[in-house]
Amino acid sequence: MDNLSLNNGLKCPVTGIGTYLLAPADAENSVKEALKMGCRLIDTANVYVNERAVGRGMKDSDVKREEIFLSTKLWPTEYEKPNAVDETLERLGVDYVDLLYIHQPAGNWLMGYRQLEKAYKEGKAKAIGISNFEGKYIEELQNEWEIVPQFIQVEAHPYFTQKELRKTLDKYDIRLMSWYPLGHGDKSLMEEPVFIELGKKYGKTPAQVILRWHTQMGFVVIPGSKNVDHIKDNLDILDFNLTDNEMTEISKLDNGKRYYHRTDEQLEQFAVWSPEYEKA
Repeated sequence: MDNLSLNNGLKCPVTGIGTYLLAPADAENSVKEALKMGCRLIDTANVYVNERAVGRGMKDSDVKREEIFLSTKLWPTEYEKPNAVDETLERLGVDYVDLLYIHQPAGNWLMGYRQLEKAYKEGKAKAIGISNFEGKYIEELQNEWEIVPQFIQVEAHPYFTQKELRKTLDKYDIRLMSWYPLGHGDKSLMEEPVFIELGKKYGKTPAQVILRWHTQMGFVVIPGSKNVDHIKDNLDILDFNLTDNEMTEISKLDNGKRYYHRTDEQLEQFAVWSPEYEKA
């Protein structure tokens, strides 16, 4: 497994598994199986309501905790709770997380970021991050942070490469973790001729070529799946390298197309709607 160095010296695997939209039973099994395959990066969130299941999957895998890079996110309704981080750790069944995000720039997000900084200082989070902070939100945060985040998690794929955002990330050496890395399963992206041809050349699927593109862009990629074969394929992307010319050809696909369009009204709802956490 290849790793990236973060701006605080920590190492993070370049590929892992996400658990968005996975029911608890599926998340538990996917995490366990992925870890057995050699995956060492797991991403979850308060709002996915599967943190307990992720913790069980980690435990059942028999992989040592210190070998796993575990990432989760605080939901906006948790930002002002003084015990939000401890409750998150309890659900996961761990003493610390390797990466802790605030999930959305909603509600009192600055207090949420202060929670991250406090957790970082206390050793409850080895790295901190921001999720979905683009445009004015990351501009505002730059004036407020005491500790520069190590990661941002945002939508990124060959149709939308986050060129403008990456100017700020490069300035602070903040790493990007991609969600919707395959264009939310967009068939037109998968069927782009460049990915079909490169798949034939390297003996890979178009999806594997796209995931490898992410890692060669310097992104960390966390595709989610409950299908064991798909999980295996998603991890099997580090045994070939796209050439500079091939990366240039792929860059021509960037057309600004996004699949997630968040509204101000949604942000307001995020600030008051709380997930019902998994009890089992």
